[in-house]
Amino acid sequence: MALDQIFVLVLLGLVFLSFVKEIYPPEVTALGASATLLATGVLSTDEFLAVFSSPAAITIAMMFIISASLERTGVLDVVGMAIKTIARGSLLRALLVMMVGATVSSAFINNTPVVVLLTPIMISVASSVGVQPSRLLIPLSYAAIFGGTLTLVGTSTNVLVSGVAEKAGMTPIGMFEMTAVGAVFVVVGLVYMMFAGRFLIPDRASMASMLSKEGKRRFMARFLIPHGSKYVGKMLKDLPFHDSTTRILDVVRGETSMRRRLEELILQPGDRVVVKTDTGEILGLKENGQIEFREVEDSGLEPVTAEQTVLMEASVGPNSHLVGRPVLELKLRRKYGVYLIAVHRQEQNISQNVQALHLQFADTLLLEGPPEGIRRLVDDGGVVNLSAPSERAIRRDRAPIAVFTILGVVLLAAFDLLPIAGLSVIGAVVVMVTKCIDAQDAFDAIDWRILFLIFGMLGFSQALETTGTLQVVVNLVAANFAHAGPLALLAAVYILTSVLTEMVSNNAVAVLVAPLAIALATHLGYDPRPFLIAVMFAASASFATPIGYQTNTFVYGAGGYKFRDFLVVGLPLNVIFAIVAIVVIPIFFPL
Repeated sequence: MALDQIFVLVLLGLVFLSFVKEIYPPEVTALGASATLLATGVLSTDEFLAVFSSPAAITIAMMFIISASLERTGVLDVVGMAIKTIARGSLLRALLVMMVGATVSSAFINNTPVVVLLTPIMISVASSVGVQPSRLLIPLSYAAIFGGTLTLVGTSTNVLVSGVAEKAGMTPIGMFEMTAVGAVFVVVGLVYMMFAGRFLIPDRASMASMLSKEGKRRFMARFLIPHGSKYVGKMLKDLPFHDSTTRILDVVRGETSMRRRLEELILQPGDRVVVKTDTGEILGLKENGQIEFREVEDSGLEPVTAEQTVLMEASVGPNSHLVGRPVLELKLRRKYGVYLIAVHRQEQNISQNVQALHLQFADTLLLEGPPEGIRRLVDDGGVVNLSAPSERAIRRDRAPIAVFTILGVVLLAAFDLLPIAGLSVIGAVVVMVTKCIDAQDAFDAIDWRILFLIFGMLGFSQALETTGTLQVVVNLVAANFAHAGPLALLAAVYILTSVLTEMVSNNAVAVLVAPLAIALATHLGYDPRPFLIAVMFAASASFATPIGYQTNTFVYGAGGYKFRDFLVVGLPLNVIFAIVAIVVIPIFFPL
């Protein structure tokens, strides 16, 4: 092997290690790998810039916009409320209707927004039928994954694999080319979940119930320590209402929060003390003149008030502006009057040192504040309200335009009247021009992290080919499968992709394994089409871990699951799908 080939393979190992260990975000790792190849001269600048013209990446970006228009016009809300209406009172009916609805929706819409929007609705449904939300949220994620296998636009992975095929000189995968195989997967998946999987799902308490040891506190007060108060010079523990029914949240001095120094803080005139309690007794304290409920003139600060508050569970969405930022910098109290009580992440409830925590996608937050402040935080796109379905302004009169646009893109692509990349651009422009979605909301809907992950991995894939490293790997693998037959190779490709997808981003796996599958099949004299289809399905069929697929990650926090819950429910489904793929794919795509 040449030196550059050894270097590329070592770098590949480091990339997968970073993916698994989450040393850096996946998109940073992918771009870092391409940057390393550029810096060492293994990959030329022109070769890397060529990946930015990928039709697959353009299609994925535009489909994000079209999916967002369906969300903005209330199409998915209608689906969700129909599920809630039909399923009322019956867990079995709720499960069946929800899974069918999510499957059908995800066949034509990116499956992540489907899960994000249906999650609070299914939490509400769970309450109405008397079960924990955990009984419905794993099935919701799995159903969205099932639906993504039905059409080319069901998931970004399908579009990406089609782009790899086109780059290799093959005919792009058609809009409904995989639908027959996908339908078998859907039926098998639904039967498994209805008759076996649902019994393996545990009851997991929501974060609010796990953390509300004091009960739900519904009263928040902000009061002023005036000059002459006997509490000046006292510590917080000396206040008469510092007891088991009241909790001091914060002390604001000037424009500075003293929240991190409450234990040793000595009160001064003009301090604002923020407390929450389940009684209204604190209001009586103003009568003795030791505290005041009034706004300090010319302070420029928020009014000193006493007001009703709500306790809300929320999740950090895939496009939230909160991702990656420490809580301290978000100024939730200043902007919204909202306090972050605790964070649930990967089986842990974090209620200490929350201010220093960097929020991540799918973190579940326990928030408390006035209803208006909570509403503004949700409307700003910071969080997804898990306590109740959101009540945003919906442009329902434009819903038919959004629906006909997605149907037009799908059908015209099916008849090969125009490449899917061109159709998706036209569709995205249509929904923006007709005000189904504002331009700013449209561009905010694009998950740039996924796109840059794709660009980075496409650059790496390009280096694998240009250095001849891919051919070296093909020769080594082919030597072991030369006499094993095409079915054994198909099984190996599917299992390899499936295992890697449980540990690493499915898009990254698809970009790396799809060229390998094409090269292997061609080298051994087989039709590469069935092997590409195997990669497509295996990269989507991620059920055994909450990190392999974005919808699993989202419900992981929202449902209060433990890591092993996905393993118990999803691993048998992974095995079943592998068997189904090996049997069914050769029927529709002869080897």
